[in-house]
Amino acid sequence: MNKELMEALDILEKEKNISKDTLLGAIEQSLLQACKNHFGKADNVHVTINPETCDFRVYAERTVVEYVDDPALEISLVDAQKINTNAELGDVVQVEIHSKEFGRIATQNAKNVILQKIREEERKVLYDEYYGKEKEVVTGIVQRVMGKNVSINLGKADAILSENEQVKGEEFKPTERIKVYILEVKDTPKGPRILVSRTHPGLVKRLFESEVAEVRDGTVEIKSIAREAGSRTKIAVWSNDPDVDPVGACVGMNGARVGAIISELRGEKIDIINWNENPALLIENALSPAKVIAVMADPDEKTALVVVPDYQLSLAIGKEGQNARLAARLTGFKIDIKSETQAKESGEFYDYEDDEEDFYEDYNGEDEAYDALDEDFDQQAEPEEEEALDADYEAEAVEDYEDEK
Repeated sequence: MNKELMEALDILEKEKNISKDTLLGAIEQSLLQACKNHFGKADNVHVTINPETCDFRVYAERTVVEYVDDPALEISLVDAQKINTNAELGDVVQVEIHSKEFGRIATQNAKNVILQKIREEERKVLYDEYYGKEKEVVTGIVQRVMGKNVSINLGKADAILSENEQVKGEEFKPTERIKVYILEVKDTPKGPRILVSRTHPGLVKRLFESEVAEVRDGTVEIKSIAREAGSRTKIAVWSNDPDVDPVGACVGMNGARVGAIISELRGEKIDIINWNENPALLIENALSPAKVIAVMADPDEKTALVVVPDYQLSLAIGKEGQNARLAARLTGFKIDIKSETQAKESGEFYDYEDDEEDFYEDYNGEDEAYDALDEDFDQQAEPEEEEALDADYEAEAVEDYEDEK
């Protein structure tokens, strides 16, 4: 048993997370390379390795001939019979090659082959590990600021936080711990190149999954997210359980859950609204905290006209149009917001309640005239005739009212 080799392989397997079979394969390739450097060719060489004991043997197949022209491929009958007493001319015998016979250059090349294989496998293991974490949130430590980019250490590899993926105004100090969203992992000759982000909407989603158990187990579903990093985020949630309030679950007791996320995002405001399959109701919710009078949505054209009270117009639009912009991204609709007065003047909004009030005023005025005539008639009409006329008058009044509406 080759104990030294076995111990070395066990250590490499634990530290580098490289399988022993891969390492044994690298040793086999290095021995073949050494044979090629030593003899000039290795087509007739094969290596046997026992994975249990790590013992290995190198054999060269040589043809028995009377006169040897190529020692790498041929062997004399006398030498062949020393290995196998029954050997005859034309037979092929297995000649063991001892690695100690290799020269310094062949040995060095074999060592380089093993080291190269270990480096390749180490890069592959790192790539596979972080490729599996794509679209996930990880915690990293700020290493250094390289111009406008920031190097983030993720444990076994470094990631790059580019200027485009940084929140405007955020500053980082070395050794500071931050959460980042893994955008992409690329395989390069120098190892995996990991790109991370602090502005991606997926960062908010993953933070909610880590903080809110109901989101993590699927009870509460995040339907849509619209984000302007560093300023405000709108998130629409839906509950698959009628007994669970999706907004309440995300906010948490005394705002503890959403507060932890806001703290991680360094004060970014988060609006949590209820998702609704009805586009009009969804748009109304998305424009929160502004109050909405009416929403006229066209699902086919993905457009909507929203009417708000005059005093709520600026709130609905938001500072520099942010509230309306985020609502449009969240719902997927192109939203046109108008005040009640603007909508009425353009003829796009008709308030039936106002007409109803006008009708009642006109009706009450007419009713007073009818009452005066009724009093005069009551003095002359018989009781039966009066009841019939009252019924006719009531029916006529109702008919007039319905027509006006």
